[in-house]
Amino acid sequence: MSGPYIVAEVASSGAQGSRVAGSTVFSDYWALTKPEVNFLILITTFVGFYLGCASEGRPFSIALMFNVLLGTLLVASGTGTLNQYIEREFDAQMRRTSRRPAAAGRLKPRAVLAFGIALAAIGSIYLAAAVNLLASGLAVITLLTYLFLYTPLKRRTPLCVLVGAFPGAMPPLIGWAAASGRFNTEAWTLWALLFLWQFPHFMAIAWMYREDYERAGYLVLPRGKTRVPVVILETMLPLMALMVFSIVKFPMRPAAIHCSGVLLGVGFAYFGVEFALQRSRIAARRLLAASIVYLPLLFGLTAAFCGGFKTM
Repeated sequence: MSGPYIVAEVASSGAQGSRVAGSTVFSDYWALTKPEVNFLILITTFVGFYLGCASEGRPFSIALMFNVLLGTLLVASGTGTLNQYIEREFDAQMRRTSRRPAAAGRLKPRAVLAFGIALAAIGSIYLAAAVNLLASGLAVITLLTYLFLYTPLKRRTPLCVLVGAFPGAMPPLIGWAAASGRFNTEAWTLWALLFLWQFPHFMAIAWMYREDYERAGYLVLPRGKTRVPVVILETMLPLMALMVFSIVKFPMRPAAIHCSGVLLGVGFAYFGVEFALQRSRIAARRLLAASIVYLPLLFGLTAAFCGGFKTM
């Protein structure tokens, strides 16, 4: 009587183990795409698309919005995956990244490479076919500059932060290109906002994990006596510039955008000053949290103040 029971129990355990293993593999591939980064990318792409429609006086197309967000998401996911493939050996030396699927060896490098190329290629082709060539071209440029300029420079010079901020600010331009097929001053203002935001955001991360970066051989921060002055400058100057760009006039309801931009900028700058004075991990963590709150709120409020569209 015990035989069938044992067989059934073993079969049940085996099935459960398979489900757990399958779930783990899915989670690893999901982690490769860097979903937390993609969330901010999608927000800024959407706002670029939304304001691009408003600038051109075009109806807001839900179908086109879906296409640009999906295509951008695929390319961004492919970029994040390929970045982890390239840096897997270095990520393994950092406490913060050692548990990543590629760094920890849970996924074979060949599988990670194939997955990243597939996502990036499908996303680029999808943008070209379903949106337009300009949006697709910008996405491809973003991928190439991130992987083949910014990524290798991280081990050579602290200027990598400046270089990486250029492709990092592309998402709103991709959205704008999808909506209008061209750029104007407002489009470049969105790009400038995101470009500047990246410096205090990354300085907070780099300071929190500076020993980790040094252990892996990254030069994201200068060494020696210039480290502290450079960190303060790269935090505070962009924050001050953000205060200016946040109140640049958009064509719709500028007063509301000005007020929200100033209030958010003052709050963000407060945490930047705290970090510059204390230079502690706690202050860096607070600045990082402030940056993550600031960007979606600023872009979200900007889009909210530009209503009045007809949908298609």
